[in-house]
Amino acid sequence: MVELSPSILSANFSNVIGDIQKIKSKNLKMLHLDVMDGIFVNNISFGFKMIEDLRKNCDYFFDTHLMIHEPLRYIERFKEAGSDLITIHVESTKEVSKTIDAINSLNIKSGITLRPSTNLNEVYKYLDKVDLVLVMSVEPGFGGQGFIEESHDRIKKLRKYIDENNLKTKIEVDGGIKSHNVSKIVEDGADIIVSGSDIFSKDDINKQIETYYDIFKNYK
Repeated sequence: MVELSPSILSANFSNVIGDIQKIKSKNLKMLHLDVMDGIFVNNISFGFKMIEDLRKNCDYFFDTHLMIHEPLRYIERFKEAGSDLITIHVESTKEVSKTIDAINSLNIKSGITLRPSTNLNEVYKYLDKVDLVLVMSVEPGFGGQGFIEESHDRIKKLRKYIDENNLKTKIEVDGGIKSHNVSKIVEDGADIIVSGSDIFSKDDINKQIETYYDIFKNYK
C-alpha cells in the first residue's frame, strides 16, 4: 500500500510535538524531516537537536531529507539523532557514491534525490544502491509551493526504469501535493507521498491523514 510521510516543515514550530501528538492514525508509519543549511538551499530549517527531541517523543520512522552541502560530514550525526532513512541530493556533493555507502554502512536506509531541473540520468546509476528515490515536484527549500506538472513524466520514467531492472527502490514524491491531486501521482507510480501544508494547516490533522489513506486504498 502507498505510504504517507507528513512533512513537519509545515508543522507549528512552537509546538511540533503537540502537532504530532494530534495524529491518531493507525495507518501512519513515518514522518518527513526536511533539513536545510542555508547554503545548498536558501533556507534554514532545523538540525540534530530537533530530530533528537522528536525521537524521544515518538516512534515514527524518520524519513530525513538532507538539503545540505557536503552531507557526508554529518551522516553519522543524523543517524545518532534518530534518522531511519537519509536522502541526499546528487547536486550536493561530488562524493555521491561514498556518501550513499556511508549511509548504508550504518544499517539505516538510504535515498537519492535531485532538483526538478536536473536530468533523471543523474540518479539512474545509484538506484541499485539506495532504498528510495525522491522526486522533487517543487524547487527544494521552501514549503507551500505548487506542484510542477512535468513531475508526472519524471515519476513515470523512474517507475518504468525500476520495474524493467527489477529493482526494489521505492519512489517518493514531495512538493505541492494535496488530497485533490494525489491520485494521479500515485497512478504515475509513487510509493510514498510527502505532504506538509495540506496536512498541518488543517484544524483536524488526523482527519486529513485519513483522507489520504482512504484515497490510497484504491491503489495496492
